[in-house]
Amino acid sequence: MAEPIPAPDRSRDAALAGGIAALTLVVILVANLVPTGHAAAGRPAEDPACLEWTDDCVVCTRDGGSVACTTPGIACVRRAPECTRR
Repeated sequence: MAEPIPAPDRSRDAALAGGIAALTLVVILVANLVPTGHAAAGRPAEDPACLEWTDDCVVCTRDGGSVACTTPGIACVRRAPECTRR
């Protein structure tokens, strides 16, 4: 009688998948947390008359003395901030 075929060792595959997942997470975090030359606010944030602005990744609104901004998407390309509501 023939000997049974041993099960393949999947530990290397699991380690590789875990490494890829960790690298993907790091890239996403770095892309969203590292400041760029024109962060989410830019010049419109310095203009008290501007109530809402965007850089095509983040939309920020001014309500009284506070500013609230959305979270950037994964695949966004920032551009110069522009005031969209006064």
